[in-house]
Amino acid sequence: MFEHETVLLNEAVDGLNIRPDGTYVDCTLGGAGHSRLITERLGPEGILVGFDQDPSALEHAEKRLAGAACRVRLVRTNFRRLAEVVRELDLGPLDGVLFDLGVSSPQLDQAERGFSYHQEAPLDMRMDPRQEWSAFHVVNEWTEEELARILHEYGEEKFSRRIAAEIIRERRKRPIRTTLELVDIIKRAIPAPARRTGPHPARRTFQAIRIAVNDELNSFRDALHQAVELLRPKGRICVITFHSLEDRICKQFFQSQAETCVCPREFPVCVCGKKPVLEVVTRKPVLPSEEEIERNPRARSAKLRIAAKL
Repeated sequence: MFEHETVLLNEAVDGLNIRPDGTYVDCTLGGAGHSRLITERLGPEGILVGFDQDPSALEHAEKRLAGAACRVRLVRTNFRRLAEVVRELDLGPLDGVLFDLGVSSPQLDQAERGFSYHQEAPLDMRMDPRQEWSAFHVVNEWTEEELARILHEYGEEKFSRRIAAEIIRERRKRPIRTTLELVDIIKRAIPAPARRTGPHPARRTFQAIRIAVNDELNSFRDALHQAVELLRPKGRICVITFHSLEDRICKQFFQSQAETCVCPREFPVCVCGKKPVLEVVTRKPVLPSEEEIERNPRARSAKLRIAAKL
């Protein structure tokens, strides 16, 4: 059963400023919580398109969205194909695009998916099971330099070099095949005082490997650019992030698209002619309420940013 508690549900859907006859894309269908609320606000002329790479998520969403008054199209694909799919479906300009970048609870909780550092499972971490390469390939085939880089950049892990070196030492003996084997290696690499404080010692490394396996940050950058191109004037883009890397990408992208002149300050007049494309609706991110965090602790790190097409 694909059970997932949607984060910032009303805040995100309110941020889309739903028009009953509008066309909206949920780029991260997941448990279909946001999508269901969107369909409840759409009329018969409205259209919702939902993207997900996980077949179990799509199967669950199809059941949950059955009987919606609007038209619903569900697509199994990565959201970096946003523009391509919109053209294929002949949708025209969009009224809103939503990204919820959190990993769905079922993906974390199903041991066989290999996302969890609490349960024994094969090293996998693929969002799309059709993808050939997995966490096993990253851990066992990437160089020490490549591993250290992603742990530092994607996981913001200060012991990235020690962990990468320990992975290399261990895999010289035999391949690293399971999640808990990797957890033991990470624990050995991190000094004991650092292991005793803060989050689980494997959290940052698992995050980094998951991002690398699914090319998440590059996919997100690509999709952001496409979404803005596809929006009609006054159309909205809402983004929920769960860690600083994604939030930084979103914040900087919104700011760059909202900029006017980018000429050097010493220029007496503007010669670039740059016009703003977006208006940033949320100067500061919208955060979950204390009540939501108490009900769903996984919501604690969520941030919602909203922008509108000019």
